[in-house]
Amino acid sequence: MKSRQRYDVTARSKAPASVIWALMLDAASWPVWSCVDSLERERSAGLDPEGRDRVGAVRAFRTGRMVTGERLTMVEPEKRLAYEDAFNPVMRDYQATIELEPAPDAGTSIHWYGAYSTRWGMGWYLGPYLQRYMRKMADGLAAHAEMIRR
Repeated sequence: MKSRQRYDVTARSKAPASVIWALMLDAASWPVWSCVDSLERERSAGLDPEGRDRVGAVRAFRTGRMVTGERLTMVEPEKRLAYEDAFNPVMRDYQATIELEPAPDAGTSIHWYGAYSTRWGMGWYLGPYLQRYMRKMADGLAAHAEMIRR
């Protein structure tokens, strides 16, 4: 039996949405600013050589010994990027969205949220872990965008 879990994090960056968007869209940049160790090109599919991945692209990321694949399902420039699991040994039915909005005090608000299913008994561990992990992802994106904006 599976248990449905969710995470929801928000980060703010002084960088404009265009800078954050370019980082989100370019899978090769994710190991620089996020918690993932590397982009596994041989397990990815449909990556744009210019770093402008489109709907249908599968991005395979390695974190430690685990490789997970995420298929882009929505690309709304400078507004919204959504993806789902293409392959993931721990989660099923994973869907996530990253939304960018102007922040009230200038800059950009990054809202990253998702839902997924786990085997029964895994939620007690995976839920809190993924909430912290995704917080680091959003904060890393916000901070790196500010650094390259300068």
